[in-house]
Amino acid sequence: MYTRRQALMGAAAAAMLAAMPPLAAVASEIETEIAALAREKVTLVAPPYVHAHEQVATGGPKVVEFVMPIVEKKVIIDDEGTELWAMTFNGSMPGPLMVVHEGDYVELTLVNPETNSMPHNIDFHAATGALGGGALTLINPGEQVKLRFKATRSGTFVYHCAPEGPMIPWHVVSGMSGSIMVLPRDGLKNEKGEPVRYDKVFYVGENDFYIPRDEDGNFKTYESHGDSYADTLDVMKGLIPTHVVFNGAKGALTGDNAMKSKVGETVLIVHSQANRDTRPHLIGGHGDYVWEEGKFANPPAKDLETWFIRGGSAGAALYTFLQPGVYAYVNHNLIEAVELGATAHFLVEGEWSDDLMKQVEAPGPIPVN
Repeated sequence: MYTRRQALMGAAAAAMLAAMPPLAAVASEIETEIAALAREKVTLVAPPYVHAHEQVATGGPKVVEFVMPIVEKKVIIDDEGTELWAMTFNGSMPGPLMVVHEGDYVELTLVNPETNSMPHNIDFHAATGALGGGALTLINPGEQVKLRFKATRSGTFVYHCAPEGPMIPWHVVSGMSGSIMVLPRDGLKNEKGEPVRYDKVFYVGENDFYIPRDEDGNFKTYESHGDSYADTLDVMKGLIPTHVVFNGAKGALTGDNAMKSKVGETVLIVHSQANRDTRPHLIGGHGDYVWEEGKFANPPAKDLETWFIRGGSAGAALYTFLQPGVYAYVNHNLIEAVELGATAHFLVEGEWSDDLMKQVEAPGPIPVN
């Protein structure tokens, strides 16, 4: 039975549709807006480094162009020679950190070379609609696609590969994730709304890997991605990683690969984990300002000892180094830091501060009552 209420609702819906401009007209207006914008081509760099960018935008919004190939390759993930068939954006784990400003358009050309074996796509957590772009970008080997979206929210956001079904987690835990940072046009602010700046930015992407073992407990090797799939899926379902590492491998950010800074420099650390929760901690330092949820529209927390990055997100922490030395940066699940590999180092050069040194000199005997 067709009721009066249904008739009224139908009439109201029809009126709303009549009032809305046709989609073609909306698309035409957007294309006209984009055509009038300046364009900037950016060459991506491998983490932990980040491409050159302005902290405070000069001029109006622009179209920022990136080209990113997908690279499938075998990599070594620890000092024991354990192999992983990795799937990567731009050949690195994590994929590069992209930086734009709020109001800019991100224009990415995603390339799946014909030498690859599988289809891939990209889901930007910073984008709106179409599964973050995942529904528009699924491409087979030998294809490429161009995705464009407007960066309407500031903050740090994860991107990752998201084909269908169990392929999604398999691609992610095979290294296929990265981050984009959308800066406010007028730069970062503290809790009082005052400007804060950084001298350097480093990007740390945390990876959890699930490497199958043979009957003797040794890590297995495979001839191809496809050969490893079924065994890897079994390990993944147990939810217990065999490796938890920064930037793709145990020791990737220690020793000669340590991140370098100087006394007095302010460093922004962007940290992502596309799959599991993590708890970054800078031993001997602090988070002077921390956007734990990664969203710059919210005021930062202050003076944190350890901060929390939710699985599927990226956060940012700002710290000014006060003393020289080697600072360990760890996941403060210490089992994962010490046993599974989630440890990095900052090598800080400069002079020791006498004022602060006085605070750590031995105070002499302490009387006991």
